Amino acid sequence: MTKILLVEDHEELWDFLSRRLRRRGFDVVLAHDGQQGVEMAAAEKPDVILLDMNLPVMDGWTAARMIREGAETARIPIIALTAHAMSGDREKMIAAGCDDYHPKPVDFPQLLAQIDAAMLATEEG
Repeated sequence: MTKILLVEDHEELWDFLSRRLRRRGFDVVLAHDGQQGVEMAAAEKPDVILLDMNLPVMDGWTAARMIREGAETARIPIIALTAHAMSGDREKMIAAGCDDYHPKPVDFPQLLAQIDAAMLATEEG
């Protein structure tokens, strides 16, 4: 079963996403701030990380860089979840270590396609 680490601090969104992902057969683990996300990435070794960029304790930008620096977590695909969808933001997220990004509000079918693409790229890499 594919394990997804969802790092999100808004209860409505993590509740919505975790329930829908579980219905699709994913194993979902939750973290509610960036520091917890970094720790859970190392402990849980998920197949994909969905990372909100605007988080308490440690922001998503810093969390993504720390996940990339970890020997055991460096190759885990990270999809940024963000309300920041301005010109140039995608490049900033990629530079921080994210593999892709998904603008909020979440388009669930599109997010599923991005999760599949990230996992396929990992298998091929």
